[in-house]
Amino acid sequence: MFLEPQSRGHRGGWIEVITGSMFSGKTEELIRRLRRTQFANQNLIIYKPKQDDRYSKDKVVSHDANFLESIVVGASAEILNVPRDIHVVGIDEAQFFDMDLPRVCEKLSLSGIRVIIAGLDMDFMGRPFGPIPELMAIAEYVTKVHAICPHCGNLATHSYRLSDETATVVLGEKDKYEPRCRVCYNMGKALDFRAQNGSKKTKKNEKKS
Repeated sequence: MFLEPQSRGHRGGWIEVITGSMFSGKTEELIRRLRRTQFANQNLIIYKPKQDDRYSKDKVVSHDANFLESIVVGASAEILNVPRDIHVVGIDEAQFFDMDLPRVCEKLSLSGIRVIIAGLDMDFMGRPFGPIPELMAIAEYVTKVHAICPHCGNLATHSYRLSDETATVVLGEKDKYEPRCRVCYNMGKALDFRAQNGSKKTKKNEKKS
């Protein structure tokens, strides 16, 4: 588990990145760290992109329904308008922000702010997603969390899209995505067919019994 660094060891702020596949607990970990800052009586503010309205338009919400109030922004430059008394900035679903986000986070950290970012490291095609790779490169701390592959039980590193949509950004939950390990991800739809055949066999067996 991530342990917060001692601020005395830093001349200013710093950047933390929490990343991984879908359903890996990124937002849950972001909320955990931000709540710890609340317990420490630090002033915090949370931002999310306006594209992400799956659970709420103005809250950062995890898959487990934990949430914190957030501010919705359309461009990363808006985050620079952070109030002067803020000690910690949280940013969720960072992969949806524009490529100026690393510069924004660097500027915030140089002003003495702790910046905690959560986002997908890869899109559904297995390619680096948006500004996350650059953020990982400039961050002092990077935490990669993992889901569990439902097909083999190994650690899941990829977000496999179940639908046939081809756009890079397609919002959805378990109706459109599932976490997969590298091997199962590369098996593609072959696993979909296996799952369908398995469910059909189960139904047949239930009828016989």
